[in-house]
Amino acid sequence: MEVTTLRHDVSTDGRRATVSFASDWRDDAARRDFTINALYADPATLEISDWFGGLDDLAARRVRFIGDAHQRIREDHLRILRYFRFQARFGAQIDAASEQTCRDLAHTLKGLSRERVAMELLALLALPDPSPTVERMAGLGVIDVVLPEAGRCGLEALRALVAAEQAAGVEASPLRRLAALLPPSPAVAETVAARLRLSRSQRARLIAAAGRLDSDRENPRALAYAEGVDSAVDRLLLTSVDPAAVLGWQVPDLPLKGGEIVANGVGAGPEVARTLREVERRWIGEGFPARERVLELLSEVLSDR
Repeated sequence: MEVTTLRHDVSTDGRRATVSFASDWRDDAARRDFTINALYADPATLEISDWFGGLDDLAARRVRFIGDAHQRIREDHLRILRYFRFQARFGAQIDAASEQTCRDLAHTLKGLSRERVAMELLALLALPDPSPTVERMAGLGVIDVVLPEAGRCGLEALRALVAAEQAAGVEASPLRRLAALLPPSPAVAETVAARLRLSRSQRARLIAAAGRLDSDRENPRALAYAEGVDSAVDRLLLTSVDPAAVLGWQVPDLPLKGGEIVANGVGAGPEVARTLREVERRWIGEGFPARERVLELLSEVLSDR
């Protein structure tokens, strides 16, 4: 729950507003973005005040700007992205006039802080199925402004990812979905993460997901062992592979130490590390067998020297 005061806009520049305190509920409602966000309820009587038709719009699942859409967006350019987020969440009817206004003013998004754009974009991508809305945003030229790296392939990848998440029963991840919109390139992901001012952990996850390969599908648990379970789930879903093999899997530790290799006659030094890596490679290839088999693998590796 958020508690705020009644306010009245004194001036706006598309990025921030200078406000003064107010005492009139209707004036406060008039500065809101959408009619469904301008509904007020008296906590004592539960009487609803609706000055702009928000109840009708809510019943019709229609997202509509209060008053003149151009003016509302000129006050805060982020309202373009908010419009599409609310449309993806609540909307069934598309308001053609609002969408045309978003198209006309899409260029104004360039003046916003990157953090605000990122927050709104990720909030949109976190919704159950944002893909139809994102495709419409692309058609209107909005995606080109905030995420020019996303092309037709990215839109198709997002649609496929949402279907894969739902089929696997995996919780949606906005960062995974952002990765779907981008080419499978860690360098591109790094550029996007820097531009959107993502956190260090967000940046790492996005870049890891962008490093997906077709070969990831060959051994999902080997992927999880190398990259971690969360990263493996992202990469498998992004390549339309069921991640069931790694969901809930506890990544094992190789049950072999360097000292055991030395005890088998290998001189201390680089040869120990090479032997350990070869045993590990075979252990992974055999599906992470128990220690007894690992010791057999060690004997086989030493015999092959």
